[in-house]
Amino acid sequence: MKAITLLSSGLDSVAALSIAAESLEIDMALTFDYGQRSAEREIEYARKVCKHFGIKQQVIKLDWLAGITSTSLVNRELEVPELSFEDIEKSAPVEITEASAKAVWVPNRNGVMLNIAASFAESRDCEFLIVGFNGEEAGTFPDNSLEYVRAMDKCLTYSTQNGVKVLAPLIELDKPEIVRKALEAKAPLEYSWSCYHGGETPCGTCESCTRRARAFRTVGVKDPLLESLGL
Repeated sequence: MKAITLLSSGLDSVAALSIAAESLEIDMALTFDYGQRSAEREIEYARKVCKHFGIKQQVIKLDWLAGITSTSLVNRELEVPELSFEDIEKSAPVEITEASAKAVWVPNRNGVMLNIAASFAESRDCEFLIVGFNGEEAGTFPDNSLEYVRAMDKCLTYSTQNGVKVLAPLIELDKPEIVRKALEAKAPLEYSWSCYHGGETPCGTCESCTRRARAFRTVGVKDPLLESLGL
């Protein structure tokens, strides 16, 4: 069975790819540039992941999506949201997580990406789209949830002739569980970039960095990316 992976180079997408590669033939990886702050860094690190697995990377620019996105993931004039370890440990109140989601929301991002990826999959006779959707982020982003995956699968039975399906191996996991599964699968986490920013090193304070740091701390191992950067 063949699959196409959506690869941002983040912890989740690298873990999902590594787990899926144990049982599927990975045909290619798609990395999207929609004007996000970390686009250049994501493309760079995703390229390293693709080299590790020996697969082709296709970078797809979505300039029009950048043009209609006004939130902080794209708009450099706005502040990127931060969550503390305490917020995450205590399952931050709904109003906090909702505000965080709104601050980095990109209009129908996952819907756009999945439909583009499904076109590639159908044309290349691939049965699956691998995504890093997970249980922890589903609490903040509804398009990371199991319900969303099921809805997309239903839509794709109508829009693809070969009935492409979304494969989300992390769908019920939180971040520490993702780290454990990734380590078991020998995922190249030294090439995974989670930070919302695109600096030389991760900022360590944005929500994505905080969730990642908490996960490695909970598991009790040092982040391979930070080790590779000498941090």
